[in-house]
Amino acid sequence: MPALVVLGAQWGDEGKGKATDLLGGSVDYVVRYQGGNNAGHTVVVGDQKYALHLLPSGILSPECTPVIGGGVVVDPSVLLSELAGLNDRGIDTSKLLISGNAHLITPYHTSLDKVTERFLGKRKIGTTGRGIGPAYADKINRVGIRVQDLFDESILRQKVDAALDAKNQVLAKLYNRRAIAADQVVEELLGYAPRLEPFVADTTLLLNDAIDEGKVVLFEGGQGTLLDVDHGTYPFVTSSNPTAGGACTGAGVGPTKINRVIGILKAYTTRVGAGPFPTELEDEDGEALRRIGGEFGVTTGRDRRCGWFDAVIARYATRVNGLTDFFLTKLDVLTGWETIPVCVAYEIDGRRVEELPYNQSDFHHAKPIYEYLPGWTEDITKAKSLDDLPANARAYVQALEDMSGAPISAIGVGPGRDETIQIRPFV
Repeated sequence: MPALVVLGAQWGDEGKGKATDLLGGSVDYVVRYQGGNNAGHTVVVGDQKYALHLLPSGILSPECTPVIGGGVVVDPSVLLSELAGLNDRGIDTSKLLISGNAHLITPYHTSLDKVTERFLGKRKIGTTGRGIGPAYADKINRVGIRVQDLFDESILRQKVDAALDAKNQVLAKLYNRRAIAADQVVEELLGYAPRLEPFVADTTLLLNDAIDEGKVVLFEGGQGTLLDVDHGTYPFVTSSNPTAGGACTGAGVGPTKINRVIGILKAYTTRVGAGPFPTELEDEDGEALRRIGGEFGVTTGRDRRCGWFDAVIARYATRVNGLTDFFLTKLDVLTGWETIPVCVAYEIDGRRVEELPYNQSDFHHAKPIYEYLPGWTEDITKAKSLDDLPANARAYVQALEDMSGAPISAIGVGPGRDETIQIRPFV
């Protein structure tokens, strides 16, 4: 049985929650392998809408075990609040497992994130201000605090004291902010320990055993390919690796155990935060995409920047992730346009460029080269097969598949759990 990776093939917000939820009934484990509560996704089940930020979307499938891997950074207050919110709505969250190696987001990480963004002014990255970057920075600098440290007060206190010795100097002397009391941080973190301890496990061992036993394990990335810290539009990226390789390091499984890599691809393009965006629309079409598609951040509420589909980005995602399949989402949002532009290449300094430029200056100056495909006006939300789609909608899907380099195996034709066309099975 397969181990699958599901990830965003653009700048995030492609509808990964819908895809992982669709697979949830066929999957034994759903694993978040990177990111934190800066990643949000909406899952619609019947007439109920669930906004998830840190939890794997498999939490909504009773037969599935949701796992937070060691590559995730965890804000314990956010996690417990999210669990409580689901419990209040009748969702059983008792099967959740958390890696003891996952790093914690502390109050000082959040403070540093917010003040640093304000200090950057026009040069700001556009972070969510939730402490994700500073927590990952501490991890790389080997001064981070892990979930397992909550259960040893002596180690926890030593680590917090050491971290704040330096960070309070930065807060006070560089940013003119009040120092943070170590005792207060330790007391807050220790308060989370009894509630988190029942969820903590050796998830690396558990997941490898599960795969060896023939269980189906789904690895779920947050954000998207172009926000990867190594392979994205640096520096306008997240602080972790949403690309497929991140599943191996973030969950602790080897690459030979991954059978399929599914890229979630929106039928147009969006991004949140600063950074280059060649097909961005700052006109009525862009506003229409935002309004019809409900393009507002699940985690931040910020307006998403909207633009036409970018095949250059899709091909790049196929290459760096080794994609085996695409799940195309939000095709229904495009209903009503007479013609639909699709970016097939870029013009950079008078040259036609068909692959993503490695030079960030070139990407900043890239202008989209469009092909125009005929649109459709028919309602497609009830479609259950490709044959149910209007001819122009089928042609649009086929064109995107031909341009992107991997087969489109499912199509989202509406926000509901059942509003999906499954062309070929993932499992």
